Amino acid sequence: MGRLYRVIGVFIFVRRGTFMTPGERLRKLRDKLGFTLKDVEDASLRLAADRENMRYWVAQSRLSNIESKGVLPGIYKLEALAIIYRRSICELLEWYGIERQTISTVAPVRKTHLIENAHVETCELPVRLDPLFDDRKTSYIRRMIQEWGVRPIAALHALQKTEYTYGYVGTEDYTLYPMILPGSFVQVDPKVTSIETGPWVSDFERPVYFLETHDSYICGWCAIISSREIQVQPHALSGLPARNFRYPDEIEVVGRVVGIAMKLKSAMGEPERETLAIPVQS
Repeated sequence: MGRLYRVIGVFIFVRRGTFMTPGERLRKLRDKLGFTLKDVEDASLRLAADRENMRYWVAQSRLSNIESKGVLPGIYKLEALAIIYRRSICELLEWYGIERQTISTVAPVRKTHLIENAHVETCELPVRLDPLFDDRKTSYIRRMIQEWGVRPIAALHALQKTEYTYGYVGTEDYTLYPMILPGSFVQVDPKVTSIETGPWVSDFERPVYFLETHDSYICGWCAIISSREIQVQPHALSGLPARNFRYPDEIEVVGRVVGIAMKLKSAMGEPERETLAIPVQS
């Protein structure tokens, strides 16, 4: 025989013994941690008092119904359980069929913008490279990787550059096309906000800035027109005009772009080729 479960408004039929409902998983986790229903209620009351929000309170009867009757917990109660059980709320949401997606592919963003809280809990990355790998030489990186593995981001704090922020170049932002393609991610150093005047040997040596206006963000080159005016200059092949702004009244320099990650896609519609992050020359 089987049982009928309702998960996020959808009824799912599964055979007995082959599937655990989210409530059953919560019950198993609570038992594993040695918490009684009263323990959880008392802890939730302390959390509610600390945050001055009684919606974090998980009554014993409510938790029992969540575990045994398939009652869906509200977002505050689910967060309370995540805190009490020392689990990520994203993990508990996944038990209810809500998968976390850090970067949305459902609705491509047209405008350039800063990325807030760009954190993921785990990522897949190379954990062992070929001992013959030489970073001074151009190589096919996939052949140099001997082992991939999933690692928690928390374990990578020593490598994290917390002094940087990150931006996304909108799918309609062609300011520096074709050097920086729409849809690229950029790493920004907010400590570097002064605009350099050159000269530069090539466009690749010219500093790129991430800028904020009253209603948008721009990723482009800058030129100083006067002490109170700067010009945002596009790439010559972009077909876009230069734009002048009163500084700092109309525009602010968020920082200098120090790294780029982008996909390469030709105008002829060839398949996309993913690249590694490319450091910008300082």
